[in-house]
Amino acid sequence: MEISLLTEVTDEVVQAFTRLLPQLSSSAVVPSRVELQEIADNESFFIARDPDLGGQIVGSLTLVTFRIPTGVRAWIEDVVVDTAMRGKGIGELLTRAALDRAAELGAKTVDLTSRPSREAANRLYQRVGFELRQTNLYRYDLE
Repeated sequence: MEISLLTEVTDEVVQAFTRLLPQLSSSAVVPSRVELQEIADNESFFIARDPDLGGQIVGSLTLVTFRIPTGVRAWIEDVVVDTAMRGKGIGELLTRAALDRAAELGAKTVDLTSRPSREAANRLYQRVGFELRQTNLYRYDLE
């Protein structure tokens, strides 16, 4: 498996997200090529390619980093691995690549959220070293 930072959005990338995003969220609208490029321009958009499938994109992860008064923080968002490829360690490879990148950028912590129903994903995050926090997560819906 090849994990890399996505820097240029091509037709192949757009097609991959058209396939992958509905596997992550049934209500999400597939981003346009321009929107995907905006994410790639932040140099924290990871993709997984399977060499056995001709380099097909089979997963992705977005690392969001930001500076606040207490230091650099990071969030892992929108992790998705193609349904047919799950259970092969791709999510772990993507996550470890993101943790390495966060460390390079000086992040003090990396957070993520995962629905309790995503049992395999939760096991993965705990195996990698994430700890469940006792906190309230609030969301304000602007739509």
